[in-house]
Formats: sequence, C-alpha cells, structure tokens
Amino acid sequence: MTSAEQEPAADVGLLAPIRVGTAVEAATGDLAFLQAMLDAEAALTQAQAALGQAPARAATAVSAAAHAERFDLRGLALRARSGGNPVIPLVAALTAAVPGDAAPYVHRGATSQDILDTAAMLVAARSLPLIQDDLRHTAEALRRLAARHRTTPMAGRTLTQHAVPTTFGLKAAGWRSLVLDAADRLSAVRLPAQLGGAAGTLAALEILAQAPGSGPELVECFAGELGLAAPVLPWHALRTPVADLGTALAFTASALGKLAADVLLLARTEVAELAEGSGGGSSAMPHKSNPVHATLIAAAARQAPALAAVLLGALAAEDERPAGAWHAEWQALRDLLRLAGGAAHAGAELAEGLRVFPDRMLDNLHLTRGLVVSERLAAEVGALLGRGPARDLLDRAARRAVAEELSLEEVLLEDPALMARLDPDTLHELTHPARYPGAAAALVDRALEREPHAPSTRRNHP
Repeated sequence: MTSAEQEPAADVGLLAPIRVGTAVEAATGDLAFLQAMLDAEAALTQAQAALGQAPARAATAVSAAAHAERFDLRGLALRARSGGNPVIPLVAALTAAVPGDAAPYVHRGATSQDILDTAAMLVAARSLPLIQDDLRHTAEALRRLAARHRTTPMAGRTLTQHAVPTTFGLKAAGWRSLVLDAADRLSAVRLPAQLGGAAGTLAALEILAQAPGSGPELVECFAGELGLAAPVLPWHALRTPVADLGTALAFTASALGKLAADVLLLARTEVAELAEGSGGGSSAMPHKSNPVHATLIAAAARQAPALAAVLLGALAAEDERPAGAWHAEWQALRDLLRLAGGAAHAGAELAEGLRVFPDRMLDNLHLTRGLVVSERLAAEVGALLGRGPARDLLDRAARRAVAEELSLEEVLLEDPALMARLDPDTLHELTHPARYPGAAAALVDRALEREPHAPSTRRNHP
C-alpha cells in the first residue's frame, strides 16, 4: 500500500478546538450521522408496517440491524464517492444485514435524499437541546453579572474611543439579550422529516403500498416515528428547513461573538477591566494568561456567516432535486452545528468565570480628566450661557485641558463668565464621570425582566 492509499486518521478536531470535547461534537460526528440515517431507514419500515404496508417482522429486523457500530464507517465513506452520497452504499449494507425476507422492505420507495435530509434534521434535533442548555447557562451567568454591576461605572466606547460613561451591568445585560435572542431563534426552528420519493410525488411509495392516496399518511407516520415535524410538501428543492436552521446557528455564533469581542478588548493589558477566570498560557511567554474562551468564540463567529451563506445559496436549487446545491449543504450544516455548539459551550464557561475589576474601570473612566462628560456639560452650560457660547467655551476648554494635561474641571473653574452662574461644588458634580450614568441602571432592570423561554418538552411538530 502506498502512502497515498493509506487510510487517513479520523478527524479528531486537531484544528477545531472550539468543538473538541463538547457534547455537540459527539452528536454531530460521522457515527452520529450514520446512526441518524439508520434511524431514518428503520423508521420508514416501521411506519410502513404500522400502516399495513410491510410485515411487522420486517420492521423488527431492520430496527435490529440499524446500529451504526455494526457498519464499516470508512468503507461506506469511500463507496459513497461513486454515487455521490453515503445513503447508496448504506442501503446496500443494511439490506445485506437483514434476513432475506426483510430485505425487500429496506429503503422501500424512498430516495437517498429522503434519508440524508431526515438524518440531518435528526442530528439537529439531538444537537439543539445541547446548544440551548449552554445558552441558558450563559444567560444566567450574565444575568448575575448585570444585576451585580448595574451601577458599576465604566467608559462607554464608540469608534474605539471613550464616549460617555455607562455601567458594566448595562454591557452585561446587552450580552444576555443577544444570548436570549439566539435561544429564541433556535427554539423557533422547525425540523421536518423528508419523504418524497424520486421527485417528490410519493409515487413509488403509493405503488408499493397498493394504496393510492396513502403517501401523505405515510409521511405523517414516518415523521411521528422520529419525533420530527411532518412536512406539508417534500422539500427536496425547497430548502427552508436547512436555511432557517443554518441562519439561526450562524446568529448564535455571531451573537456570542459580540460577548467575545468585548471581552477581548476589555481584557487587554493596558485596559485590564476584565479577565477570564482561567486564561490560557503561551508557548513562548510564561507571563501571559490569554483569553482563550473569547478567542475561540471569536473564531467561530468569523466562520459562521460564510457557512450560512452556503446554505442560503442552496435555496436557489433547480428542478425537483438539485445537483450540487444539496451536496454543498452537508458539511456546512454540520460545521455550523459544531461552531454554534462550541461557541455556546465556551460562552457558558467564559460568562461563569469572568472576573470584573470595577476599580480599573473607574480609573480608565478618569483617563480623559472629565472630557468624557462633555455631553452633559454642553446641555447644562448651554442652559446657562446659551447653546452657541457654551459650545465655544467647551471647545476651548477641551483643547486647553488636553494641551496642558489639566482636568476639564480645572480649566472651567478659571472661566469667570461660567463661574458667575455656577458654584464650584455643582461644577465638580457635573464633571465627575461616575455621576453621569444616564438611565443605565433602569435599563438593566428592564432587560432583566426578560426571562428565557422554558425548554420545550414536546416533539418538534408545528
């Protein structure tokens, strides 16, 4: 055997640390997809038996054989190249694995896309609760942070610069809001079974059953066996389920990316307002404690939109079953499940262990020596001197404060026109950054009134 012919090692996630070791990784692996395809095949025979279209012993035999560990995973993958999908060799292998009298009832009346699409929905149905559970943990940790720091002052930053004061509680409440938005989107995704036959007419299924009009009833029964929604129409070329799922997963990774982006900036050495509870080390610099969770989430957030674009592009699928568009979805969808799942897992760990440094936040808030409250002063001084004169005064005062490294309060104290109308204690209060949080605390309280939706215990029916 040449080196080119040697069997490659399995993808163990060496280059994908965001998903390694997570529950979603196991739920989306090759073995999990194979088991989902086998579950779909078994459910089809069971549904046909339930409607009197196949013998009960055939359904029992197919179900008994439909265990992924009994099949050569790598062999199926290699044999899939000739037909363009893994269902073709799987059907042959499953047919060979059942008794002879059950063999005619394996994959009876279905097409490869029926099985693979249904398997993808099954994998998603088994993965989404894992992702949603991590999102709930993340949201709860962020709720605690927001409540604890509802009045903790920090600099609000716009276009990378200090803008006006805010509170860390409001920032954490915003992160939580995005996490809950992601959870809501995942909860709203509908995961239907797929069963349409060769071109979505159910023709072969009805001919084999010798029961005209029985196709839709079989679809309902098939979906019920699997706990999936029953589709109104076969969706071989109507890819709404995959597009909806993909965009919800991409939104999830991207929403968590906002949390990661802020943590990465606020954990910089020169900012030091936050730190991960257990940072990662460096191979070259022993002093470093890297924000690894945030880094991995940020990487996932950068990959997810492009993968969602692949699934959205597949909506433009030709004919009753497309060539290439459907095939392009498989890996993109699995990667999105893994990225969203890994990001949610890392997000929970990040939020639960996040360290907050209020003193550092206050120190940084004072870096501009009061200039961060110039918006407030413009309103207050404008009421005393007029809007135009107030703006001129503050422009001059700001330039002098920067040039001479003085505080804005020190400069304004020397202005006789202003001080004739304003006492020093009031000026001190107006120029203190922590005294201008706006409605931040009230906004936090309002945001925390929103509760996560309770996890659904029903089947994924409409």
